[in-house]
Amino acid sequence: MKDKSKTILVTGADGFIGSHLTEMLLAEGYKVRALSYYNSFNNWGWLEGVDHPALEVVSGDVRDPDFCRHITSGCGTVFHLAALIAIPYSYVAPDSYVDTNIRGTLNMCQAARDAGVERIVVTSTSEVYGTAQYVPIPETHPRQPQSPYSATKIGADAIAMSFYNAFGLPVVIARPFNTYGPRQSARAIIPTIISQIASGERRIKVGDLRPTRDFNYVTDTCRGFMALGAASGIEGQDINIATGTEISMADTLGLIAELMGADVEYVVDQERLRPTNSEVMRLCGDSTRIRRLTGWQPEVSLEEGLRRTIEWFTEPDNLARYKSGIYNR
Repeated sequence: MKDKSKTILVTGADGFIGSHLTEMLLAEGYKVRALSYYNSFNNWGWLEGVDHPALEVVSGDVRDPDFCRHITSGCGTVFHLAALIAIPYSYVAPDSYVDTNIRGTLNMCQAARDAGVERIVVTSTSEVYGTAQYVPIPETHPRQPQSPYSATKIGADAIAMSFYNAFGLPVVIARPFNTYGPRQSARAIIPTIISQIASGERRIKVGDLRPTRDFNYVTDTCRGFMALGAASGIEGQDINIATGTEISMADTLGLIAELMGADVEYVVDQERLRPTNSEVMRLCGDSTRIRRLTGWQPEVSLEEGLRRTIEWFTEPDNLARYKSGIYNR
């Protein structure tokens, strides 16, 4: 990434984290080829309205190996974020997760190998650890597939690492813990609460409030990606992007209500509960490795990040994009 004359490819650039990463790369002076999932509406998701002379938006699908080779050609670094990520939907459509998350990663690794890229950063998830057996969770923590989604991400990680071991592909696996911020899908706990309160609801529908999470504000996550794209000698490693702190869902919701000045009550919606053995009850990541290898550390506190997120969601035009009365799987 030191050579800014080379194009950087971001898959999943039309999504929540991908769009923020794309904007950050452009702001740093990089040329970006941004993959948006193909649709007949020619809609580029969260890239709509992003106008920059160094941005090239392409539409397609990582499930197609020929297309993956096409978009990877001529790129120096690849950030592979394209994936199906909603856990509830993985219960009813697991086959599509295998196709996109595992086969899509296979296709991107093959394409990156053919193109001779300098590095491919493959996106994992803290969900691969399942409920913490001990905290903070290091990269050596056992993998526990507690949902079809997490199982496919474990498989995708293994595919990527096999290309490093078998072919010397310069792979780094980025494992962000729970990212939040503007543009996040309402399937996630923070935006679903904010959007309901902002829409005037006083009985807020939620799932299980007992689990804890390690929340990263989206700009901190993206800085982590960029650090992993640039650091020397880290190929073949999987690396957490985490704060090392945890907060329960109940306390998170209480903090959101306080920041929004809302007098609300929470009601458990059975539809939002995971199957008993599928719920990940505790996540708190160990960030020792990324700090040692890159110097990265989080900059945005949870309270400040929530303030920024609330400010974005309460803009009428942004809130109008969300269907607060419908559970988004």
